[in-house]
Amino acid sequence: MDPYIDLLKVLLPELLITHFDIAKHEINKDVLHLYFEEKNDIPKELSSEILISHGFHKEITIQDFPVRGKHVYLHIKRRRWLNKTTGQAVHRNWNLVAQGTRMTVEFAAFLKVLSQYQD
Repeated sequence: MDPYIDLLKVLLPELLITHFDIAKHEINKDVLHLYFEEKNDIPKELSSEILISHGFHKEITIQDFPVRGKHVYLHIKRRRWLNKTTGQAVHRNWNLVAQGTRMTVEFAAFLKVLSQYQD
């Protein structure tokens, strides 16, 4: 296992690390920006459908807890897929992902904010 991923799991919600790739990071003086893109893994609840990757939703930015005196901003791009049968754009249902998992209060709040930006 990548030791950097293990470290990120300590600092960030594990589901964020599990379902998103880190696209890039920037450090500007006292601000750390982490950019995430949802992995191109078809959601389990839609695995019986014929889906193709169809870009991303608009990026959202969430301020996270400071790390080593730096402000931390998470820039998150959620993926969407095109259902070839219906022609509709679909995305992962984060409520289903979270069922049966133990979440921290911080991650529950993260999911709440994320769900507000669903198109």
